[in-house]
Amino acid sequence: MITNSSSNSYKAAGVDITAGYKAVELMKKHIARTTVPGVMGQVGGFGGLFELDLEGISKPVLVSGTDGVGTKLKLAFMLDKHDTIGIDCVAMCVNDVICVGAKPLYFLDYIACGKNVPERIEQIVSGVCEGCVQAGAALIGGETAEMPGFYPVNEYDIAGYCTGIVDKDKMIDNSRMEPGDIILALPSSGVHSNGFSLVRRVFALDKPDLMAMRAGNVELEGKSLADVLLAPTKIYVKPILALIDRVGHENVRGISHITGGGFYENIPRSVPAGLTARIARKAIRVQPIFNLIAAVGVIDDHDMFNTFNMGVGMTVIVSREAAPEALRVLRENGEDAYVIGEITRGAEKIKIE
Repeated sequence: MITNSSSNSYKAAGVDITAGYKAVELMKKHIARTTVPGVMGQVGGFGGLFELDLEGISKPVLVSGTDGVGTKLKLAFMLDKHDTIGIDCVAMCVNDVICVGAKPLYFLDYIACGKNVPERIEQIVSGVCEGCVQAGAALIGGETAEMPGFYPVNEYDIAGYCTGIVDKDKMIDNSRMEPGDIILALPSSGVHSNGFSLVRRVFALDKPDLMAMRAGNVELEGKSLADVLLAPTKIYVKPILALIDRVGHENVRGISHITGGGFYENIPRSVPAGLTARIARKAIRVQPIFNLIAAVGVIDDHDMFNTFNMGVGMTVIVSREAAPEALRVLRENGEDAYVIGEITRGAEKIKIE
């Protein structure tokens, strides 16, 4: 730990650089959990170092993703609970790069706050590290910026960046997709990290009575509304990598991470022109929290499916022949996957009916 660096003048302006040093020391034990082969050096340098192992990869392609958590952070501030929001940040990045079959290698985070409270920063980074462990990626660097006067004292923002790798010849794209391919759904852990501007409007989240609403409402399944909404985003990296390994990249025709924009925005991103993802509405296992959001907010079905994941965090399109094995592999890896539709010919890229 740096012990001879301090500035009383800077501290008087609202920035305590010694708090930053303490935060780094507190987070080191969490970062150590994320170490994977390839990590070089230690956190604290000017750049994160990672040595690529290209064995078995003939045409390496690096795949990068970056994202944040959005206004779900408002809920973390309100509850003063910060140890899961980092999982959301990692998930939003790694779940994107896995859509082309890329294995996440490393992750970096950026936290900007009104006041650097080392213990709170440690909580945030502990969540980031847990997300990295779930994704099999290393946290090799990051930045904490104390910005008094820009952020309120008890608020912050967090963003992340990850890089993954895939062999060019084994990338998942939609070039092999054809009529008859099967659409599989992987359940979400809840609302994930999208649509919270609407969630906050629907539930007026500044009202403690609503936040404490519990088992009396069947849609909450015995939990408080706060607990249900703050549940971290599920990370799908390991099940998807296992799927590709077992059934072959040629049988995985398209993968969609269902984030902001819901079904209508994200599934078409993996479907080529001339084909339609035809989804059976009755096959979708809509989670209770979404029924509650729709009822309280008086939101129609189309808008719900165009905003939220509705209980489906990721869809995978596989060849018809590989579908039974794909379901077995996903279930063996902890995903209760199920069929929600198939690919047909058509001008519209998605139909939910």
